[in-house]
Amino acid sequence: MCKALAWEKSDGLDLKEARLPTPDQADWWKHAVFYQIYPRSFLDSNGDGIGDLAGIEARLDYIAGLGVDAIWLSPVFTSPMKDFGYDVSDYRGIDPIFGTLGDFDALLAGAHARGLKLIVDQVWSHTSDKHAWFIESASSADNEKADWYVWADAKPDGTAPNNWMAVFGGPSWTWHPRRRQYYLHNFLVEQPDLNFWNPAVQDAILDTAKFWLDRGVDGFRLDVINFLFHDRALTDNPPAGLARPPGQATEFQRHIHDRSQPQTLAFIARMRALLDSYGDRMTIGEVGDADMLGRQIEYTATPERLHTAYSFFLLTARDPTPALFADAMTAWAGVAGWPSWSLSNHDFVRFPTRMAHSGDPRQVKGLLALLLALRGTPFLYQGDELGLPHAEVPFERLRDPFAIAIYTGESGRDGARTPMPWTKDAPNGGFSSAVETWLPFDPRHLPLAAAEQEGDAHSMLNFTRTVLALRKRSPALQAGAVRLLDAGPGVLAFERSLGGERVLCAFELAGQPGQLHHPEMANSEAFALIGGAVVAETGIELAPFSFAWVRLGGRE
Repeated sequence: MCKALAWEKSDGLDLKEARLPTPDQADWWKHAVFYQIYPRSFLDSNGDGIGDLAGIEARLDYIAGLGVDAIWLSPVFTSPMKDFGYDVSDYRGIDPIFGTLGDFDALLAGAHARGLKLIVDQVWSHTSDKHAWFIESASSADNEKADWYVWADAKPDGTAPNNWMAVFGGPSWTWHPRRRQYYLHNFLVEQPDLNFWNPAVQDAILDTAKFWLDRGVDGFRLDVINFLFHDRALTDNPPAGLARPPGQATEFQRHIHDRSQPQTLAFIARMRALLDSYGDRMTIGEVGDADMLGRQIEYTATPERLHTAYSFFLLTARDPTPALFADAMTAWAGVAGWPSWSLSNHDFVRFPTRMAHSGDPRQVKGLLALLLALRGTPFLYQGDELGLPHAEVPFERLRDPFAIAIYTGESGRDGARTPMPWTKDAPNGGFSSAVETWLPFDPRHLPLAAAEQEGDAHSMLNFTRTVLALRKRSPALQAGAVRLLDAGPGVLAFERSLGGERVLCAFELAGQPGQLHHPEMANSEAFALIGGAVVAETGIELAPFSFAWVRLGGRE
């Protein structure tokens, strides 16, 4: 007979079960759950309307109390903020709006004191046009750093060297009158691309990495890591052959010459050797390409490559079907490497809006639990634990240049970047004492403030803490193998296994009653039955948007 170790009573879970052995911590990042912080929007400690490092440090107990293991800190480096920190003008400096290097050291020490790892964003494919390297490079064609960026002559008619299109719109090339050449920028005009074909550039970047490793960071999140190298012949990209015009001009092309060049893997091997010399540090790469899952796998396939990588496969998905998640797991079946997964981050529509179309809180909870059950390292984005919907930001308050450039009535990336709501009735939701914050609050966020959810046993916040605690008690859920199972319509079911532990995971995703038949229910332990899931003698009965985690075969 199945024994329920934890069950739903209006989402209350009994956590009084014995702990299983802790997995091998040599690969801590493989077992960990990461929490992404967008510093501008987390907590403002000095009243200027912008979040800062001291604000993050003040909330470390909150972060540790969620049950996550590590923090990914989005860029805090010196920057003109044209792309809000992803245009770095000094890789070794902290921008004054966030604080000082001393504030960073205090945050790092505070995180470590609470058992939290801290990884920092590194933006290596491009710099700000205000970086000293670019200023020198642009000054002439024969200075020491003349070849540190990608420069090219105009065509005879004065047009750009080729047809490459920038991600943020328009050509990837801008004319520089002093150099009398074009320079490459895959993103904003103010973000010139570094020339990684130059060994001196590689050395300088690795020296930057060493600076932060020596400071004690636990690793790096590597922004658009597959954009480092370009085709030296500057070959035109072929057309994508679309049936109708896309939403963004860059989608007209197949980007086979301006990104994902094989030489990137050789540089990654150099970087990996550096990190390995420091022991248990890690890297996660952001890999943006047409073949998202394939590139993810390629960039993690051997010990000389990234520890893990994520793509936009789930971040762009709008229909959370069993097939979507099955495709993600199937792609990684039988291959080397280790994936990472996230449903929200600072660049995409928050998942409660993008995926949970029903408006049913059970669906939001079920999707978060599904993320935590996938084989791979999960990343939560600040506010996921509160169930925040994507914010609505009026056009006149938009700050993101990309959102403004492609505005079609939606708030774009800024909708994921609005300030965290801490207290419902405090000015600015407890985020800041400023008269006006850098982005406005969406009024829908205030009832979801952390303080409002704290005392509610059935809130999204306490649900998140509960499922994170349950995952931490299961080595199979953290690092086990995965096997997909046949299930009824609308149901995703799979088994995670490691050593002597096997965990059956079943999720109803269609908003209809579902079921999963399984022959091993008699000697099983259900440790999470949420949303009306019931374990029977022959399987699991699932209410709409419910889920179950069941340990098969008892304990060894």
